[in-house]
Amino acid sequence: MNWFETITMHSPALIVAVPLLAGFLTPLVSRINDTVRNLFVLIMLSITGILIAILGYDVLTNGIRTYVFGGGNTVITLPSGLMFHVRIIFEVDSMNIFMVIITIILAIIGIVYSLSFMKKEDGLDKYYTIVLILVTSTLGMELTGDLFNFFVFLEISCITSCALIAFWVHKGEALEAALKYIVISSIAALFFLFALGLLYAQYNALNMATIANAIQFSIIDQAALILIIAALTMKAGLVPMHMWLPDSYGEAPPSITFILIAATQAGLYGAFRVIFTLYGNVFNSINLAYVNLVITANTIGWVLVALAIITIIIGVFMALIQTDFKRLIGFTAVAEIGYIFLGIGVRLASKYVQYSGSSATAIAFSEYSSIALNGSIFHIINDCLDIGLLFLVAGAIYYATKETSLDKMGGLARNMKYTTVFFIIGLLAVSGMPPFNGFASKLMLYESTYQLNPIITIIAVLASILLLAVFVKVFYSAFMGPEQQKFKEVKEVPKGMLIAMGAVVVIIIIFGLFPNLVINNIVQPAADALTNYTTYISKVIPGVI
Repeated sequence: MNWFETITMHSPALIVAVPLLAGFLTPLVSRINDTVRNLFVLIMLSITGILIAILGYDVLTNGIRTYVFGGGNTVITLPSGLMFHVRIIFEVDSMNIFMVIITIILAIIGIVYSLSFMKKEDGLDKYYTIVLILVTSTLGMELTGDLFNFFVFLEISCITSCALIAFWVHKGEALEAALKYIVISSIAALFFLFALGLLYAQYNALNMATIANAIQFSIIDQAALILIIAALTMKAGLVPMHMWLPDSYGEAPPSITFILIAATQAGLYGAFRVIFTLYGNVFNSINLAYVNLVITANTIGWVLVALAIITIIIGVFMALIQTDFKRLIGFTAVAEIGYIFLGIGVRLASKYVQYSGSSATAIAFSEYSSIALNGSIFHIINDCLDIGLLFLVAGAIYYATKETSLDKMGGLARNMKYTTVFFIIGLLAVSGMPPFNGFASKLMLYESTYQLNPIITIIAVLASILLLAVFVKVFYSAFMGPEQQKFKEVKEVPKGMLIAMGAVVVIIIIFGLFPNLVINNIVQPAADALTNYTTYISKVIPGVI
């Protein structure tokens, strides 16, 4: 076995180990000088990105990969004499790869942006250490095949996110936002842990494939599903537990918000994995003996559709009345989470069509069900890019003016031409305007939702139009109009920040111009990996299916 094959074989572990090791080494490297530390952090994340590319190529070429930490003969003996086996499994398919690609892209761009934006701040050795641990926990959530390990990484993500949200400790608003975040996260974690206890009591296992193979959808299983969905929708920012998101995104440093979006989407990934893989035996198969389960799938789907529409409406209308630029974008992020959950809900609600006859029967879902899931997955990465770009633009404005209030801005386009162009692209993309990436994913969601219920589609389209109106207002308030006297000496932000924003813009344009390339090579394989739960199970437990 050559060195490349060795790296490929151990890449799942290295993807988590490299940023974790870098996080612990960063305070030591900081003692040399700041430049070396910054270069070290960037190099280590780049190495992680290379490892993800290697693993991604292997998975897309050869199928699902499993990586076992420990094994059947690895035993730990506690001082009390208790002995237990260590066997943690990473299970990597196309959906996992899709998520880790998003995470590492946002992490690298966020760090590049930080090099300029955070340059004058104190405590940067701690800052970069916590960022690296946050990235590690996010990658761990996206790679693990074990529910308890997902919970552990989720908790690490919550703690590190809270610390970064409160980075500007001199601002009372930042501390308040961090408190809201940790309270909601703690409640969500308790829900998730309780659900794990229910599943473990049922099946004596926490491995996702093992539980997916044995799931019976008993009353206990249904209670566990509701608890997990509730926990992960809290983490994602779905109404009614959305109040933490605008505060946390708005008060954290913009570079942190950009990376926090990836951590939020990792929780959203957990919802995808649980619904379509863990409970795949219930929601992905047609079995006439399970008519009650079909009704449950429809019910869950319609509940998610209703919550998604309410989330979109609340997010858009709250954004409409904001005068603080970052909070406005935060509520826009809430609305975009609604679009993602809309696709999940449509998939479940349209999965089966029940009709009355001699007996209750369920028939297979139509093509628009698959389009809904593809659109939802595609919108994950589009949401990260579009909302992330707007936060980076807001950060650039704050860096240049020390202002976030739209009422106190004006005429910035005269001296911040590149930032202005980036903002225009961001507002068009997040509003779903062609030829940018948001248009492609939202069109898929509109098309599938229309088949389920045209009224829902009309609401979703009108919400996007309102988003466009909101950001046109922001554009006029911040960039056009009379120039404020105190901003006459404002200059464009440093090149590092422009490079970071420019990189996001390039990806947005490419995804918008060539959506089929993205859908066919990244999104569709991810959707297939989620829905083909039998392949997932058989790879982890050979011979079962």
